[in-house]
This record gives sequence, C-alpha cells and structure tokens, in this order.
Amino acid sequence: MKKLLFLSAMVLAGITAFSQADKSKRPSPPAKATETTSGGVTITIDYSQPSLKGRKIGGEVAPYGQIWRTGANEPTTIEVNKAAKLEGKDMPAGKYSLWTVPGKDEWAIIINKKVPGWGTQYPEGEDLFRVNVKPVKTAQASERMTFTIAKNGKIALLWGDTEVPFHVK
Repeated sequence: MKKLLFLSAMVLAGITAFSQADKSKRPSPPAKATETTSGGVTITIDYSQPSLKGRKIGGEVAPYGQIWRTGANEPTTIEVNKAAKLEGKDMPAGKYSLWTVPGKDEWAIIINKKVPGWGTQYPEGEDLFRVNVKPVKTAQASERMTFTIAKNGKIALLWGDTEVPFHVK
C-alpha cells in the first residue's frame, strides 16, 4: 500500500512539473521585452500576458487603488544591467519585482527588491521605491497585456485602451 501511494505521489509530481515546464500553454503565456537604451542600459522585463476577456481594467482586473502583480502567474520582473534611474529614482543594477497600483488618473509603479516565487504575495516592506505616472488612452485596444521598451528608455505597459508610460535612463 505504501509503495502504491508513493508511486502515485511521484506520478502526480511528475505531471505537475511537466505541466509547469511548458509555460506557453498557460492562459496567460509568458513574454519578455528587452532593449538596450541609447545610454547603454539593458532593460529586461519578464512577465505573463493576461487577457481582458471582456473584463474592465480598474474593476474585475487590475482593480483601482489596490496593489496588483502587473501580470499573471509569477511576478513581473524588471532587470537592469547597470545603475539607472527610473523616473528619476536611483535603481542599482539588478533584478526586481515590478508591481503597480492602478488608478483612473494615476498609476503607482513599485520597484520591489524581492522576487517572490509566485505572483500574488506582495513582499511588503521590501520596496526600493515607488513613482507615480499618468496613464493615457490609446487609439487601438490591446487584448493581452504587453510591455514595450524603446531605445530612449520609455517603457509602456499597454492593455485595453490604456498605456502606462515610464522612463529608465
């Protein structure tokens, strides 16, 4: 009986590991944006792309006024290869988790020193800094959340008809 239970547990663990290994099969698949700015800072953002699926930003998804993991699955991370400034705040070289507090007129961008294993547990008290930025309406809606990085260091979170821009220099 113990052998059967052990074997069943091992099979279940193997299936779980295999299903987690192919992240492209998830409803919110992984994505990556990487760019080296004209100032020589390489910025990499790893994230998962949730879809709106008829939901509204600020309501059913990414609720206004609440800390949001800025994606799905594992936490979104931002990495810089050398010291930089994000919206004027010092950001040493390294990898950080990126969180947001969405709002109708303003979004808080949170750079956190910890990168937790799963995305829903915000590591409170570990913030490197927070900055507030103004969202803008886009002409074309995006079903899947996407990050873009331009050569001039402009990063844009695009989702629905919202763009949340911030800069790294």
